[in-house]
Amino acid sequence: MDAVRLGRTIRALRIRKGLRQTDLGEAAGVSQDLVSLIERGQLGGVRVRILDELVQKLGADLTVTIRWRGGDIDRLVDEGHAALLGRAAAVLDAAGWVVIPEVTFAIYADRGSIDVLAWHPSTSTVLVVEVKTQLTSVEETLRTHDMKARVALRVALERAGWRGRVVARMLVLPDSSTARRRVASHDAVLARTYPLAGVAARGWLQAPSGATGLLIFLPFTNVVRGRCGPVSRRRVRAAIAGPSTLVSSTTRQAASESAAASRTFHEPGS
Repeated sequence: MDAVRLGRTIRALRIRKGLRQTDLGEAAGVSQDLVSLIERGQLGGVRVRILDELVQKLGADLTVTIRWRGGDIDRLVDEGHAALLGRAAAVLDAAGWVVIPEVTFAIYADRGSIDVLAWHPSTSTVLVVEVKTQLTSVEETLRTHDMKARVALRVALERAGWRGRVVARMLVLPDSSTARRRVASHDAVLARTYPLAGVAARGWLQAPSGATGLLIFLPFTNVVRGRCGPVSRRRVRAAIAGPSTLVSSTTRQAASESAAASRTFHEPGS
């Protein structure tokens, strides 16, 4: 974070809105002296939360970027996501689902990528899987997952020729204390969208019955902390050659490595 540039930007936005330092400080709940220090680029001891509050009062957004060895930080984050995606695909494969990872789509204003698009042939069920290594914004997660579920039948038909009748959704999170705390703190909201967890989620995957939402925790290798297992070093990809194509052998190897995971589903907070 360039402290001097950030301070100058805040000052420019404040002046543009016709505010005094005192006005901005009162709106954000801080002193005029602190606003003055921030505008001069003196951020020592200033919490990110305070900076974010100031910027929001000015009608802007604060974005913090981490730089590490060029683009390698993106690779690390991507590998962590790929590891958890591989675990999720393995669980579904073991339960008899046809899976395609990383399905991009562009339908009018709805654009994005479905982490795992899954198909249960005997029930004509399409499952939209959202994989999150961190549950940062619950509201944004629910919004994007809802959008993907809304276009899932069309995406499934156009991409794989699957004529689905039912759409369900599944949120996959890492089996960590941090993720569990986040789920517990937002349980009232998450439970409405993802009512099935634990044994109920496992049973539904084995025998899908209607549109619903599932939330599961799965173990995965934390590459950011340096514990890079065999799954985390591989991208899970599969080229679709027809409606019945399964995930590649990479996912099948992941399935054998996570056999226990495919049989273990935890209730949030358990």
